[in-house]
Amino acid sequence: MIAVVYSGSNYAEWRLADKDLVIASFKTAGINPYLNDEKSIIQLLSKNINLIHHAEEIKKIYFFGAGASSPDLKATVHNALSAFFKFGKVTVEHDISAAAIACCKNSPGIIGIIGSGSNAAWYDGRKVKPNNFGLGYILADEGSANWLGRQLLKSYMNETLPEGIRKKFIKKYDFDRKSLLEKVYRQKQPALFLSSFADFFVENKEDHYVKTTVRNGFDKLLKTYLLPLHDEHPEAFLYFAGSVAAGFQTHLYEAAADANLKIANVIKEPINNLLTYYSSKN
Repeated sequence: MIAVVYSGSNYAEWRLADKDLVIASFKTAGINPYLNDEKSIIQLLSKNINLIHHAEEIKKIYFFGAGASSPDLKATVHNALSAFFKFGKVTVEHDISAAAIACCKNSPGIIGIIGSGSNAAWYDGRKVKPNNFGLGYILADEGSANWLGRQLLKSYMNETLPEGIRKKFIKKYDFDRKSLLEKVYRQKQPALFLSSFADFFVENKEDHYVKTTVRNGFDKLLKTYLLPLHDEHPEAFLYFAGSVAAGFQTHLYEAAADANLKIANVIKEPINNLLTYYSSKN
């Protein structure tokens, strides 16, 4: 039996499979080594009945996650998974590698992720090539769920949010300035709070403010990361993965067209393509 995991900061998608048979499909809280230490990851795994029941049967674990971007950070996840799955061989890679495999399999391509965070990279058909992108929710993540959340809260607290969408925001959340600042600056995982407003954007996707904000985020992402990659690999296809990319495909295709970029495909969740890919190898 194998386990394939694709984790953002908010939640992780799991698939347990034996050959071509899917044994279990479920979500847990996200596993991000920037936010979770080994102990907390093991505690998270120990609360899931599917993992408890199948832990000894699982022989290979393929984990792809946000934050797993350096040997030390990968080791945090690897050690926790190895401690829980005592008879399993663990592989830990960054989420951009998952998007690359899910979108391209063994073919080269330019990969973009726009989900709770955002990132981009060149994939040569075997490995994702290292770059200086992926600076996280404070310094980067343009166009992502937490970037959108930042813009929304800033506009709300600066009182520049248009009246129509402001009324909808107040009706849905009823936050005051003090509680918002507390959640952003004093709670342990502010990125999760910021990205939680993605649902509000989806619910109001036809609103002018929402359309403009989403489009601005995509424009920044394309200009900062995708255009430089395209200049290096002008013949390559462009692929996107992630909930925000899929939820606002129209805006993404329009932004790409205006930047003279052609998108080959957009997928919401890489997990099912990853499962197919690794099931064929086991």
